[in-house]
Amino acid sequence: MHTPHRMDPRPHPHDRPAAPRDPYEELGALADVPPGEFPGESPGGFRGEDPARWSARRQPERAPRADHRGARRRRRRLAGLPLAAKAVVGLVVLTAFVALADRWAVLYAEGKAADTLKGQLDLTAAPEVEIGGFPFLTQLADKKLDSVRVTVPDVAADRVSLAKVSATAHDIRLDADGLTSIRGADIPRLDGDVLLSFADLNRELGASQVTFSGDGRNRVKARGTLPVAGHDLRLHAEATIRRQAERGIATEIGGMRLDIGDLATYRPGARASEGLHLTPKASADLARETHKAKALLSVPAVAQRLGVPKATVRESLSDDGKLTELTGSPDFARQARSLDLIDLAKDNPEVLGALGLDPDLLDTLSRLTRPVLADRLSLAFELPEPEHGDVRLRDVRVAEDGIRVRLTGSELSVGGS
Repeated sequence: MHTPHRMDPRPHPHDRPAAPRDPYEELGALADVPPGEFPGESPGGFRGEDPARWSARRQPERAPRADHRGARRRRRRLAGLPLAAKAVVGLVVLTAFVALADRWAVLYAEGKAADTLKGQLDLTAAPEVEIGGFPFLTQLADKKLDSVRVTVPDVAADRVSLAKVSATAHDIRLDADGLTSIRGADIPRLDGDVLLSFADLNRELGASQVTFSGDGRNRVKARGTLPVAGHDLRLHAEATIRRQAERGIATEIGGMRLDIGDLATYRPGARASEGLHLTPKASADLARETHKAKALLSVPAVAQRLGVPKATVRESLSDDGKLTELTGSPDFARQARSLDLIDLAKDNPEVLGALGLDPDLLDTLSRLTRPVLADRLSLAFELPEPEHGDVRLRDVRVAEDGIRVRLTGSELSVGGS
């Protein structure tokens, strides 16, 4: 009887199944095989293959495929944004469109206001209008604007032009039904600035022969030439700027002088220092120009006004030494400058010829009175009175570019309901 064969459940060590092979390890091992040791491969490639032919049989490189993964990632990223972030982005975009619409409405309103002011003020060009505050549409809905700045160039004012009038209205109350139906406005407060430029004064008053410039806070000086009876006389004058009433500017012309070369100076007026007088140089030259001195002394009225005794006159006319001694004295030069040649020439026209003066020139100067000359240099102007409210000028001052005046207003109205 055979002994039953006993099966041992434990496998023999040599009978254990082999561990499964890792294909990646095998590929790695193949990668580590040096060239020429791979089965069937020679150093130049596979046996029986020409490397050049192998290279020729290689497929051409394919064009890179469009990468849609970036776009998909961006869509996934946007889709992954929280709802609050999306709301913020939408709000920013909406705000930009609202601001753009608000600015368009402002430009439209500014254009309409400029056209209206041009017609009401009878201006040659539309003024510049700038509406302040933001947002404009909210202000329009409330029928109240924070501020409106208006700049009007070249405003006619009597004989001169105001170079620029700039004014800013504050807290304007509108009489309107929407943007396109603004009937009028009430302006509780207004402030601004008026400029009367020297460039305009030179063009309008000086006619390219007289120039105006600042001479202190409230003074303007005029320098140039003035044609009189065919002679170009040098002009000197000063104007004091002052406010006249509440809306006007006036000037007081002083220091007016017309120089006839180095010979004489004309100052319009009736005082002793005014009229036509010899210059200090001309009176001093009498000591050397004996023929002029004799011509003056030979006129009894001139000798009398000079205060020269008759005996001294006779000696001077007969003795050049005595004449030089007389005309060279300081008293004689001072008395010669005090002579009003226009008044003297009325009864003694021969004096003019002796001094080298043109009789026609003196006749014209006698009619060129202070008011006539001052009117030619007048800088006065007055702002028009508004139909409703009050406008006043303040703080008149002379600046580098012209005369500047501060402007204020209150309770003004534009248009009507």
